[in-house]
Amino acid sequence: MSAGAQRRGGRPVVSVGGQVCFRGLRWQVVGLAGQRIHLVAEGRDEVVLAGHLFADPTFALVGPEADGKAQAPPLWGLFETAPAAARERALAWRRHIREVETGHPDGAGAGYVANERYDPERYTLAQREQAKAEELTALGFGRISRSTVQKMRLDYRKQGLWGLVDHRSTRGPSLAGRTDERVVAAVKEAIRRRRGRSKGTVKALLPVAARILAERHGDAVAMCSQATFYRLVAQLTDPRDGLHGRGDGVPGPREGRAFTPTVALRPGEQVQVDTTRLDVLAVFDDGTLGRPELTIAVDVATRSILAAVLRPHSTKAVDAALLLAEMAVPHPARPTWPNVLRFTRSSIPHREELLTTNGRLEGAAARPVVVPETIVVDRGKIYLSETFTAACQSLGVSVQPAPPHAPTAKGIVERTFGSINTLFCQYLPGYTGSNVTERGRDVEQHACYSVTQLQDLLDEWLVHWHHRPHNGLRHPVLPKAKLTPNEMWGALTAVAGHVPLPLSGRDYLELLPVRWLTINDHGIGLGQRTYDHDLLGPYRGQPSPVAARAGRWEIHHNPHDLRQIWVRLPDRDDLVEIPWIHRDHVHQPFDDRTWDHIRTTALRRGNHDQHEADLAQALDDLQRRSSAGHATRTEQALLTRAMPARIPHPTHTGQATAQPVQPGREDRAGAPRQPDTAGRTAHRPRAGAGPDAGDGDTGGWEDTESLDGLDTEPDTGEWPDDHNEDDDGWADEGNDGRSPAPPYTGLGLWNAHQEAERW
Repeated sequence: MSAGAQRRGGRPVVSVGGQVCFRGLRWQVVGLAGQRIHLVAEGRDEVVLAGHLFADPTFALVGPEADGKAQAPPLWGLFETAPAAARERALAWRRHIREVETGHPDGAGAGYVANERYDPERYTLAQREQAKAEELTALGFGRISRSTVQKMRLDYRKQGLWGLVDHRSTRGPSLAGRTDERVVAAVKEAIRRRRGRSKGTVKALLPVAARILAERHGDAVAMCSQATFYRLVAQLTDPRDGLHGRGDGVPGPREGRAFTPTVALRPGEQVQVDTTRLDVLAVFDDGTLGRPELTIAVDVATRSILAAVLRPHSTKAVDAALLLAEMAVPHPARPTWPNVLRFTRSSIPHREELLTTNGRLEGAAARPVVVPETIVVDRGKIYLSETFTAACQSLGVSVQPAPPHAPTAKGIVERTFGSINTLFCQYLPGYTGSNVTERGRDVEQHACYSVTQLQDLLDEWLVHWHHRPHNGLRHPVLPKAKLTPNEMWGALTAVAGHVPLPLSGRDYLELLPVRWLTINDHGIGLGQRTYDHDLLGPYRGQPSPVAARAGRWEIHHNPHDLRQIWVRLPDRDDLVEIPWIHRDHVHQPFDDRTWDHIRTTALRRGNHDQHEADLAQALDDLQRRSSAGHATRTEQALLTRAMPARIPHPTHTGQATAQPVQPGREDRAGAPRQPDTAGRTAHRPRAGAGPDAGDGDTGGWEDTESLDGLDTEPDTGEWPDDHNEDDDGWADEGNDGRSPAPPYTGLGLWNAHQEAERW
C-alpha cells in the first residue's frame, strides 16, 4: 500500500504499508502505535516519534499520489483582501476543480461520484478537464479552454483559494502609471547616478535622464513631459537619493541589507556607547555659553543608561575609559534626593538578594549596576585609542567597532539620545532644539545652568528614567505589559546572576592614559613640564624593570589635570603621585590644550628651568584674566574644561617668576586692604616689551610674545558707590565722603579706545 492510498482533506497520509524517505534511506511503515511509527529498511528497523519524523528535513512521502498532489494551505489573509465578486468567483472555481479531480464538488470526502463525466475510474484527467471546459463555457464563464482549467487546477494546488482569484482586481497601481517603461528605466538610472552626491534640484536631473534615454534608444523613444518627469521622480526616489530629503547614503532594503534588531538576553551582554552634543546651552567655567558634549552607555538587554558624562568640549579617551568604571560600580545617592530614589527603597525585584551580594548598594541610587561584556562603539578616535582599548582589556570587556556606513548598528543608543532631548533637555532653560528651525528667539539671553549643575540634574533624572516603563521592554508571557529598566534588570539578574566588581581609587588611576618616560636627574619631563619628588631619588638615571620598553618607566597622567602624574615604582604596589615642580604656583587645574597655547605664546628667557617657570607664570596670568573677563575668546575656550577657583592675582615685578606677597597684603577674596601706589608700580610693563621701548629693544613687539598685555595699565574710571557701605571691603578714608579708589589688581575693565590711543 502506498503512502497515498489513503488521503485526508486532499493530502496524502502515512499509513501501514506506505513508504517514506528518512535520513537518506527508503523505509516502509510496518506499524503505528499512538505517536510511535515503526520503520523497516534493508534489514534495519527504527521506532520514531511522529513529531520527530515529520519535522526532520529529510522526511518525504514516496508514491505516485504523494508527488505534486499536496494541497497548499488556504491563504485566508490574502483571500479576504480581494473584492467580493472575485472571492465568489474563486469559490465557484474551487467546486469545479474538486469535481474534476475527485468526481464530486465537495471533494473525495463525499464518498461517491456526482457526475459520471468526471469519474476518475472511467476517464483520464485530460478528458475530465476537457469536459469541464465545455461545461463552464456553456454556463457563461466565457470561452474556457482545457488549458485554462489545467492552469486553475495547478494554481489551486500551489496557492489554494488565492490561486483561483483573478489578480487583475488585486493588482495595485503602478508607480509609473502608463509611462513607457523605457522612460521609467532611464529616470531610475539618472536617480541612481545621483545617489551619494550633494543635494540638487529635480530640474537638473531632467537632461541627465534625457541623455540616458537617447544613448539607449536613440530617437525611437520620446522623453516624457516635464510635469510627468517631476511626478516620476517623486514616486521613484527616497531620502538617500539627495533630491527630496537628506542624502546620507544609508544602505537600505534596496541594497539587500535587512534591518536586524539587536538582541541581548542578559545584562551587560551588549552595551552601546556614543557621544553627541546636547541640545541645551550651559554656562561654561569661563562664563561663556555653549552646548556640552554628552557621552552615555546604554545596556541593550535592560535599556538602562549605565553611565552619562557631560564635558564642556570634546570628549577625550580618558573620559570614555572612566565611563567603564562608572558602569560597574554603584552610583551614590545624593543627600538631597528623595528616599524613593534610593536603592533600599526601590521596587527592584530581588532587592534583598542584591543588597546581600553587593554591600555598596546600601547607599546607592536605584539604578542598575552592570559589568559590560561587549561594548559597541563607532569608529571615532577616542573609542579606537590605545587608552580606551587598554582600559577595556583590564576589565575584561570586548570592544566591537560598528561597521562603516551602518548607523543602525547602534540604533538603541542613538534613539536614547532622542529620549533624553524630549524627556529632559526640552524642560531646561536654554533648550536650543534639534535644529535651527526649532530654536527659539534669543535663547542665549536666558538664564542657563552650568555644566556641573546640568550633570547633577542629569544624574537625578537618570534615576527617574530607570523607573519609567519602556516600550522596548516586554516579557514574552506578558507582551502587552511594558517593563521599566529596573524591573527588567531584576528579572534578568535572577537568571544570569550578578557578580559585583570592586573598583578602588587605584583602579581609576590604572584607567588613565599611559606614557613611557625616563627618570632623569631633574625628574620626569612631560610636555615641557618637570615632575619631581624625593621618592624618585633611588631611580634617577636608572632603567625600569620593564625590558620591553627600553628601560622607560610607566607613567599615568590625566589630560584634564596636568598638575601631577603617577609613576609605577618597583618597591610599591600602588601608583605613586609625582607633582609638577610648579604645582603650588598654578592653583587651577588645566589640560594639555591650555598648556600648548601657553607654550607657544610665552617667551623663552634663559635656560630650561627659567622657561618652565615663565610658562607657569603665563598660565596663572591667563587663568586670572579669564576669571575677570579679559582673556580673548580663544583663550577662554581653552580654559573651559578647567575647574577654576576665584583666586587673587599675585603681586609680581617685571621678572617672569612670581615674588612673595608682601606681609599685610594677602590677596584673599573678601579681605580688606588699603590701596596704595605700590600695586600700580608692580604691574608696569617690562622694559623693551612695547613699541616705545628704547635701544634695548632688539626683538621688536610681536603679538605672540606675551600674554600680560591686558593688565599692564590701571583702570582710570570711577569706582561706583556700593549700596552696602558697611560691607564694601575697603577702609573709609573720610576725606571727601566717598569710598576710596580700589587697589589696582591688574584686572581692570578693558577699554579698546584707550588702548588704541596708547599705542
